[in-house]
Amino acid sequence: MNKKELIKLCLNFDDAIDSYPFGEEHIVLRHKTNNKWFGLIFHLNNKLCINLKCNPIDSVFLREEYKSIYPAWHMNKTHWNTIEVNNISKDLLDSLIKMSFDLTKPKK
Repeated sequence: MNKKELIKLCLNFDDAIDSYPFGEEHIVLRHKTNNKWFGLIFHLNNKLCINLKCNPIDSVFLREEYKSIYPAWHMNKTHWNTIEVNNISKDLLDSLIKMSFDLTKPKK
């Protein structure tokens, strides 16, 4: 998967938008309605990565289970993970993106 495909995957949600506050190298994915981030796309050590929010219990499990998931680069390490996009399954990536989107969506 390349960066454009990852952005497109993340923008499948009705309330999702992308922004570029740090230039083209770091893409912020956020909600239109509350401006909360649910993802950050970037390259780290020549690997396509995304930071996604996760509840702390699942974060521990994921980090132990997958070497391509680790504490988030430049974000709260309890609630955010960095995921090497091309080193996990598409199904797992989809579910992690959805989880992050749901954790940050506006409260009703």
